[in-house]
Amino acid sequence: MPISSPQIRQLKSRSGDLVERTDIRKFAAGFSGRTSEPGQSEYERDRRIWNAAIDKRPGLIAFCANAADVVHAVNFARERDILLAVRSGGHNVAGRAVCDDGMVIDLSLMKAIAVDPRHRTVCVEAGATLGDVDESTHRQGLAVPTGVVSKNGIAGLTLGGGVGWLVRKYGLTCDNVLSFDVVTAQGETISAGEDTHPDLFWALRGGGGNFGVVTSFLYRAHAVSTVLGGLIAYPREQAPHVFRQYRAFMEAAPDELTAYAALLHTPDGVPVVALAVCYCGDVAEGERVLKPLRTLAQPLMDAIQPVPFPEMQKLVDPSFPDGARNYWKSTFLKELSDEAIEVMIAHANRVPSPMSAVVVELYGGAAGRIGETETTFAQRGLAYNVGITAQWVEPAHSDENILWARELWNALQPFSSGRYLLNFLGEESASVVEQTYGANYTRLTEVKAKYDPDNFFALNQNIPPAGSSRSC
Repeated sequence: MPISSPQIRQLKSRSGDLVERTDIRKFAAGFSGRTSEPGQSEYERDRRIWNAAIDKRPGLIAFCANAADVVHAVNFARERDILLAVRSGGHNVAGRAVCDDGMVIDLSLMKAIAVDPRHRTVCVEAGATLGDVDESTHRQGLAVPTGVVSKNGIAGLTLGGGVGWLVRKYGLTCDNVLSFDVVTAQGETISAGEDTHPDLFWALRGGGGNFGVVTSFLYRAHAVSTVLGGLIAYPREQAPHVFRQYRAFMEAAPDELTAYAALLHTPDGVPVVALAVCYCGDVAEGERVLKPLRTLAQPLMDAIQPVPFPEMQKLVDPSFPDGARNYWKSTFLKELSDEAIEVMIAHANRVPSPMSAVVVELYGGAAGRIGETETTFAQRGLAYNVGITAQWVEPAHSDENILWARELWNALQPFSSGRYLLNFLGEESASVVEQTYGANYTRLTEVKAKYDPDNFFALNQNIPPAGSSRSC
């Protein structure tokens, strides 16, 4: 369908100056991938991301076919001072993968994956999803610790830390990166690892998209094939009891068990308290370990069973559908106290949308045994993160759902540690971003000043270069 002229935007510099059409044509002529602009037949589809609450209209979308295309796009945008967004999976809830009038570097065509079963490593291009990685590694009886939604992009997840079903046994996703291939703000291609650019290697493990465009990752993989996992749902009125028993049980749980507690609704709208679990060790031992969690009360549903790990990764995919509107908040708690549990249950019981949920994620285990300053991810000593995921469909319901999420977040502040999960951050202030990194923040600003002194990569949870004022 043709786009009416008032909708068409053109590529602009940050100052608002239009970029010449001849320049854009020259860019496309030296580009191996494809481009998309306002007025073209596929533009409306191309500009959309997973969160329907985000409605941005870039002036140019560059679907890169390889790292050379990324270099070409970065140089083009830098030379013309164009606002630049970077998109891999497009699942960043804050919508920083797109922008108005500027340029989007889209990595979704770059999905190559190479598994080395002998050395248990996996090289993954930045456009791959978690599901892509799972499919490739599972053929070799391996898995990379990633997240919990198979449609998510591997790049954004990793750069923000990456928490999933294997976190307690094998750590965060960023803990399992051996090296990054990066295109810097100067258009240089470098590799960052323990022995090459170690400062950048440190910063990329949790520092988000602040330091360059990562085009590929080399991961450590682990021998994981079949796990014992699934969902148990109890009546909502059992929530106080289930949460307290979950807390007590997990204090002595083995690293092989990752378990999250949630206040949500079933597909037919019944409010429940649920436990989502994954045991990545011996299945028979897992049955023994999980028995207490499966008998806390009379369950409405118990779907725990042995499953291939890629199926475990798809467990909650239906809870995050494309086309829904999303607004998320989160905070790490000092402890999962009875008072904090009461606050969460009270707010969950008056949620405006049955698509919304309150999720308590327990970390610890291997992730908690890494020092707070060894990587950028600074929440090592904090076990419980609360995710507040407001979801709805109709635009008219936006205000009430956003208000609900904000009110719950505010009500949890007396119990908050003052630390936050990067991949859950939305509209948060600069001070919240700084608190997220804790003692690592100053060092991060110094790394930023070295690799991106002009804050070219600013459309993210931004870390300004040391010695400069914040500019997003």
